[in-house]
Order: sequence, then C-alpha cells, then structure tokens
Amino acid sequence: MSLWTSLEPASVTVDPGSRATVRLRVRNTGDVVDEYRFEPVGAVAPWTVVEPQTLRLYPGTTGTVELTFAPPRTPDAAAGPNPYAVRITPTEHPDAVTVPEGNLTITPFTEVRAELVPPTVKGRFRGRPRLAIDNLGNTRLTASLGGSDNGDRLSYELQPGNVQIEPGRAVFVETTLRPRQITWFGSKEEHPYSLSVRRSGAQPLEVDGTFVQRGFLPRWLATALSITMALAIAFVMIWLAYKPQVRSLASEKLQEAGSTALPSPSAPVESAPAAPKTSAPAVADVPDTSGDSAGGGSGGGGGGGGGSSSGATAKPKKQTAADAVQALAARSDGRHICYRAYVADRGWQDPVCDGAIAGTTGKGLPIKELNIATVGTKGVNGNGAHVNEGWLTGAKWSSAADGADMYLGSLKEAVSPLQGFTIGLGDGSSVCQNAHIKDKGWRGVGCSDPGAKDKWIYGGSPMDWKLQLEAVRFTV
Repeated sequence: MSLWTSLEPASVTVDPGSRATVRLRVRNTGDVVDEYRFEPVGAVAPWTVVEPQTLRLYPGTTGTVELTFAPPRTPDAAAGPNPYAVRITPTEHPDAVTVPEGNLTITPFTEVRAELVPPTVKGRFRGRPRLAIDNLGNTRLTASLGGSDNGDRLSYELQPGNVQIEPGRAVFVETTLRPRQITWFGSKEEHPYSLSVRRSGAQPLEVDGTFVQRGFLPRWLATALSITMALAIAFVMIWLAYKPQVRSLASEKLQEAGSTALPSPSAPVESAPAAPKTSAPAVADVPDTSGDSAGGGSGGGGGGGGGSSSGATAKPKKQTAADAVQALAARSDGRHICYRAYVADRGWQDPVCDGAIAGTTGKGLPIKELNIATVGTKGVNGNGAHVNEGWLTGAKWSSAADGADMYLGSLKEAVSPLQGFTIGLGDGSSVCQNAHIKDKGWRGVGCSDPGAKDKWIYGGSPMDWKLQLEAVRFTV
C-alpha cells in the first residue's frame, strides 16, 4: 500500500437543507509520482461533492480534498446515522484502491401537510369528506385527529382516530359529518368546521372545510302546503257563514192537517209502575298483589276469576368500557382503548374509543370518575388526582387486565371532581392523552415514552392550578 488517508473529522452532523464539510488528507507513501481519483460511494453519494476530484502527489507529499455534504430537506434524507465512503483509485496502480469510511448524522425534521378532499361537502343528514395527510419530514409521524366547529353544530366520526405515517408517505382518513339538528324546511345552511392533526409537543395543524346542510323538504313545498291549508280553512269558514236554510214543506202540511182533526175522547192514563230499584252487591276489596312474591295472587273467597299479573321489566345494564373494547376487538384486530366519563349532574356517558371525546366541553360540567379498558396492551394502570384532595390513594394505583374495567376517581358527593390522572400500559408501550380543563380548554396531546424509566404520563390540570377536568381523549 502506497497511500495513507485521514478523515477530519470522521463523524459529522448536518441539518437537511444545509451543508457540512469534511477534509480528507492523502499522503503518497510510495516512491513514484502518482495521481489519485476520488469518487463518493454509499447512500449519501448523490448529496456529496468532492473537490478536487483528482490530486497529483509526489512521493512523501500530502494533499487535502474536501467532501461537502448537502442533504436535501426531503423525506429521502433519512434521519439518523448514515455511513459514507470515498473510493480512491491511483492512476499508476489501479488495483490498489483505498476506501476510507466515515459517518454522517442527519438531524430529524418534521413537516406535515393536510388537505380536505373535497373542501366543501353537501348533504341532508351527513357529509363524507376525506382528510389527506402527507408526511414530508424525514421521521415517522404519529398524530391523533379531531374535529371542531363554532357552536358545536356537527358531530365527527374519523376512521382511523390516530395515524402513524412513514417519511414520504400519505394516508387518507375517512370522515363522517352529521348535523346535530335536521333542517326540515328551508334553503341550505353552511356550517364551517375544521379538522385538526395533533402531534405531541407541536401546535395542531388545522384544516378548514364547509358542510352545506340541505333542507329535508324544499321551501317551495312548504309554501304550497301553507297556501293549500289557508285556502281550505277559508273555504270551510265561507261554507259555515253562508250555509243555505232548507225547510221541509211536507212537515208544514202535516202540522196543518193535524190542527183540523177532531179531538179524541180523553181517558185517564195510568202511569206504568216504576221498576224496583235493585242495589248492586257490594264488591269486596281486592288486595294489591303487584309487589307480592309468587303465589300472592291466590286470595280467599271470590277471587277465583283473577287475571295474570306481569312482573316489572328490569332496566338494561349500562355498557362499560370493557364491554365496548371487547366488542371493538371482535370487529377489528390490534390495540384499542375504550373509555367513558361520569359527568356531574349527567351520570355515566356511553363509552367511546380510540381518540373520541369523553366528557363535555363548554358546559362547565366536571368529570367525577373515569372508566378505562384496553386490549392488546397487557392491561392498563393509573391513578386519579382530585381538585381538593389530590391523590386519594397515594402511591397505590388502580390496574386492570386486557378487556377488564379500570376506574379512576370517586362518585362520593363529599369528594371533589378530578383535576387530572396518570395512565400507563401493562406492556410499557406508548399511550397518548389529551385533557380539556376548566377555563383553559384542551391541553394538547402528550404520549408516554417507552424508553423512559417511568412508562406512564400525567394528563389534566397542573396540580397548583386545581382546575376541574371536563373531557378526555386516549389513543394507544
């Protein structure tokens, strides 16, 4: 080997869209004059420039070549360490190729683009736009999705409720919009709304759209029905006011004939004896047997003709988070989380799953207790913090296996509502939450770090604020 090389430095870090330079020192250790050609190789070769591309050295002399790395700000520049190399070919000895290697670390960046297709949808009972999300960064994108509008006039159903997108890829989210009130008569009404892409530690990306709600029946039909009804009422009133007076001449002739007839001899008329009054037999009091046990309807004398009595119908059992997550797992494989909230003055709500809203917003109603269940996570655990009492159970957390119910909080009247909670998964994987607290709104999506020592995350009001919890979202 008649060549000595040195990379200074051997490892370098560069941001996508910027440049970084490395010096390659080359020494001719042979005894003849030689010319060396330099060629970048490896995954980062398209973004590498070598200057100069050839170098002529005398024996015992040293030259310097600069390697300039300029990765583009696109998903092609994968974040993380990327090895690179330079092939050095001597002109005098083409077979004695030298390939010094180094390491180029590309820093991560995030860029998300979202678009509604189409931006305006029309319908009487629902609209179905699609939300296209593009990951233009060089790292995997994890986000949850939600919708909102002024006045809470629409309900939102997004499938899926959260996404994971590889760099340079895109996904389509199917969205169903439903108006909370049906317009029976009248022209169309526009409802502006927005769908948000929420990422941990970043501002939500809002995409605006319009739902045009059409009337169930056209306005002209309502006008025609009104006119028809008014004409019918007017016709009846005129008929009643101007009804013709009809007399029967036959009745008048009969009355005249009766007045000229001779009178019949009078005879005493005996009145028919009145029918004797019969008193109805007294009806014996029948005891109320609606609340008795079986056999209570067989009373004493005179009760043999009674009918059958029907028992009271039991109220259907309220569905819990475990019931909902088991039903969801039967329809869709994978990891799921379902939950419901006990709202003050309202009671238990129906369970929701995978990023939907449990609780209320804008009504000032706090959450007293949460019911949570998961599948595919080896269970769930957590604790609840109250506005006045703080952590009621101290370091003792609640937990539940896959498909079982876990409860956080208290329904006792003397205990204040929840202000926050901690949540973690049995397998230590990531769980994401977003909490809505009084007077502050949504706090933003936060996810637990599987690589951290504590594999759980806190959500809700900061402990020194002591603000009540009003709504939550969870994804796994």
